[in-house]
Amino acid sequence: MAKIEVMKKEIAVHTWNEEDYICITDIAKYKNSDRTDDLIRNWLRNRNTIEFLGIWEHLNNPDFNSVEFDGFRKQAGLNSFTLTPSQWIERTNAIGIISKRGRYGGTYAHKDIAFEFASWISVEFKLYLIKEFQRLKENERKQLGWDIKRNLTKINYRIHTDAIKANLIPPELGKEQINLTYASEADVLNVALFGMTAKEWRAKRRNSIGNIRDEANVAQLVCLSNLENLNAHFINEGMQQAERVTKLNQIAIQQMKLLIDDSALKRLEAET
Repeated sequence: MAKIEVMKKEIAVHTWNEEDYICITDIAKYKNSDRTDDLIRNWLRNRNTIEFLGIWEHLNNPDFNSVEFDGFRKQAGLNSFTLTPSQWIERTNAIGIISKRGRYGGTYAHKDIAFEFASWISVEFKLYLIKEFQRLKENERKQLGWDIKRNLTKINYRIHTDAIKANLIPPELGKEQINLTYASEADVLNVALFGMTAKEWRAKRRNSIGNIRDEANVAQLVCLSNLENLNAHFINEGMQQAERVTKLNQIAIQQMKLLIDDSALKRLEAET
């Protein structure tokens, strides 16, 4: 959970499934701190909003319920039409909006949707929101880069075959995995290193709070950072996805064998 300050309003930013979600309840407070739920519901009643949310879900959510969406689209704009975030999520199986309870409760929306909501609240507020969000992400990138460089200087690059844990070495991909087309480049890296997509990992670990990368150890995170740089290079060279995922998998296997050293990892993880 991160916080950014936009025009004297504190806005929460959370990451779910490797995507950034912004609290639109906090955004609504800029206009009226006492009627945030009413503002969000009024925004959801708007036909343009329903159209936008539907297009976003079609582009990003293969499990989106189009039948329920069509029903909402037909009613949108009518005086009798009402819609809450929970109803939208439950009936359409939407992933772009999340209702969260507890300490950091509120309605969160994927950054694409949150910026759209901010435009409806105030164009000026949206521009400052984008600026502060970009500042947050830039600081996170700098911190990540510093951590990786610090970690790399501490890892002992020696192979100790008796210390290698077999379950940490990436599996060699089969023909079906190689030929499958992956929707996102993040999953290309996940398959190369972990042998599965983020969705497959969540299906196997339904009780886990984090995501596939949250449970990675230091060696895997260092390897993942290297794979990200290599993948960008391969894309620029015009290498096809099937060839890239094969090559990245081979590199991941080789690097993990080099990186896994029990004594070195224990010292590193104790210091981080």
